[in-house]
Amino acid sequence: MKISFGYGKSVQEAEIPERNLIAVLESNPMTHDRRDAEAAAFALEHPIGTPRLRDMVRAGQKVAIVTSDITRPLPSWEIMPLVLDELYEGGISKEDVTVVLALGSHRKHTEEEIIHLVGERCYGEVKCKDSDPEDCVHLGVTRNGTPVDITRTVSEADFRVCLGNIEFHYFAGYSGGAKAIMPGVSTPEAIRKNHRLMTHENSCAGRLGDNPLRADIEEAGRITGIDFIVNAVLDEHKHIVYCTAGDVIKAHRAGCAYLDKMYRKSIPRRADIVLVSQGGAPKDANLYQTQKALDNARHAVKKGGTIILIGACSEGMGSAEFQRWLTSAPTSRSMIRRIEEEFVLGGHKAAAIGMVLEDARIDLVSEMDPAFVKRIFLTPQPSVQEALDQAMKRYGANASVIAMPFGGSTLPVVT
Repeated sequence: MKISFGYGKSVQEAEIPERNLIAVLESNPMTHDRRDAEAAAFALEHPIGTPRLRDMVRAGQKVAIVTSDITRPLPSWEIMPLVLDELYEGGISKEDVTVVLALGSHRKHTEEEIIHLVGERCYGEVKCKDSDPEDCVHLGVTRNGTPVDITRTVSEADFRVCLGNIEFHYFAGYSGGAKAIMPGVSTPEAIRKNHRLMTHENSCAGRLGDNPLRADIEEAGRITGIDFIVNAVLDEHKHIVYCTAGDVIKAHRAGCAYLDKMYRKSIPRRADIVLVSQGGAPKDANLYQTQKALDNARHAVKKGGTIILIGACSEGMGSAEFQRWLTSAPTSRSMIRRIEEEFVLGGHKAAAIGMVLEDARIDLVSEMDPAFVKRIFLTPQPSVQEALDQAMKRYGANASVIAMPFGGSTLPVVT
């Protein structure tokens, strides 16, 4: 069976014997009842676990709306006018609303980026600003010892609304929900303390109930106080196909369940060989982005197996810190130990690769220099077909294979 994998602006193909192929993982076919702003409006009209937003607020309250920064795919500009209208209907004045863009560990925005994110109407009606890690209020400490230090505008608000999108997250289980607060509007120290939990075996994609890192995030959210959320599920083209609103836990879990219907893929068993791609440009522009597909593939490969990672990476590594961690590490295991002691953005992606290498070999089909690829603990391959042929020789004629052409979206789960 011939299967195509997106590779930059082109494709790579591999001929996989059907007797060896366990599964080809693509998103589940679904019919979505509503899309885009219509989906968000329906969610606001039918909140989960709370009254309507307009019925929860009262005149004179200071309201903080926390929404995603430029690194996230949430189309805030579609949701924001609907949220503002709900607040106004509840008696909130424009002067009492502040939109806070949750930077987490990321850079500040330009004015043009803020306008793009929130939309011109919102930018013209209410105050819009970045979160400020230098101006925070200490609200408490989680059981993990994570300081709950929250940017002042959010911590001192009378009412907090958190926006976000829900997708699989490789150590928080899912994005969305209380992640708008932690790490969204928290301090670097708090983020480091929380994210050190990423090496726990239960801190992984699609896991909530016993995920210690997600539990720490939600405890920080409870300490801060999140009154209402609006979370969106997006398709592969980053359009809203489902939206949920209301209680920070109940509404978030409803969104996670919908995401599961779209992208969680059952497999009967793990495979010797997993071929995985981000789906081509622009998602595989660098290894930093392509790592997301790798982390999903780790749930499909046997211990001692091989992941064939397919990504053009025409821009190279995509992060200077990511590159420094990989090129300076004496061993792949050393990066795992280091992240437990010192969480650094960029370094966390290197540690994630180290965690995959604990159980599997990683072959990389990319445009990067083969000598450099070897230096970062991966095995360079000239093509998908050649990588597959070599792997089949290693594991024998009965080797099992799983193909993941859209690995960044699909999460394999053994059932």
